[in-house]
Amino acid sequence: MIQVNFPFPLSNRDYVFEREMIELTIDDGCQVTVILCRSVTTNIVPKMSGCIRVDSLEQSLVLQSDTDGTKVFMYYFDNPKGMIPTWLINWAASTGVPQFITQMEKSCKNYAKYLSSLNNKK
Repeated sequence: MIQVNFPFPLSNRDYVFEREMIELTIDDGCQVTVILCRSVTTNIVPKMSGCIRVDSLEQSLVLQSDTDGTKVFMYYFDNPKGMIPTWLINWAASTGVPQFITQMEKSCKNYAKYLSSLNNKK
């Protein structure tokens, strides 16, 4: 479960979801990673106080790597519920997605260093 903080005066949202990943090697040696995510309904994880539970989430992410670099393909949908102003939705779409891609690029570039730090802790 994760919580997303929305700006005042909106209520925060919480998400309960499952994620799965598969790594493939295509015939030409291209590495492909597919990550699928979707919301789940459960009574095991209680709703966080003061949050609206988002129960409609879908995400598909494909990373395709070859000798030229990595291509990213993403589909994302969620229904945050409630009365959210159009200006805020437009702002989130125009800033949130680019920030997500920038952070993913940074994380990918530092992944080898991250794995190395995990191995050094053993």
